[in-house]
Amino acid sequence: MTVVAIDGTFSSGKGTLAKQLAKHYQLPHLDTGKLYRAVAKIIQDQGADPDDSEACTQAAQNITADMLDEPVLKSGGIGAIASRVAVHKSVRAALLDYQRDFAANGGVLDGRDIGTVICPEADVKLYIDAEPEERARRRHAELTGYGEDISIETVFEQLKERDHRDANRTEAPLKIASDAHLIDTTGLSIERAFAAAVKIIDAVLEAKASKK
Repeated sequence: MTVVAIDGTFSSGKGTLAKQLAKHYQLPHLDTGKLYRAVAKIIQDQGADPDDSEACTQAAQNITADMLDEPVLKSGGIGAIASRVAVHKSVRAALLDYQRDFAANGGVLDGRDIGTVICPEADVKLYIDAEPEERARRRHAELTGYGEDISIETVFEQLKERDHRDANRTEAPLKIASDAHLIDTTGLSIERAFAAAVKIIDAVLEAKASKK
């Protein structure tokens, strides 16, 4: 079964792209970031400390698929906590099997360490990025669309902090896999980004098929 690994920066459009690609190729989709957001919600509900690795790990061990559909996971507050939760090695280890089990039957997975850690043997790897200012604009529009009262300046600062944490954490930092294909979505419409991704995926899969 085909596995497409999609990594990238926060608010680069990788989630939207992953959903479209999953539908196009008739593959299941997993937004792995929601796993960490679900852990963050548990921590928030418990009033626990996101920097407490033991509490976060226990929460990660109790994640179920139905928890991933809760709308609150998209909120800015949960996202900020999730970024802190994700630095814990034990949390990432607890969620590793969940992600690999999902990928075992094929699928499109998006996150920050899919092509480098979760599915290093994925058939196709994409890395999605965009300029920070563009990503902040998108995230601000998303949050205000949910009714959150937040300035774009605050969103931009949060985004820079998130980028730094993701790229510099000790465990599974965000980086481009050596065999990943880069798509910069700055200035690209959703349709153009999708078309670029399909072109890459089709070419990679065709090349692999010809070698068999």
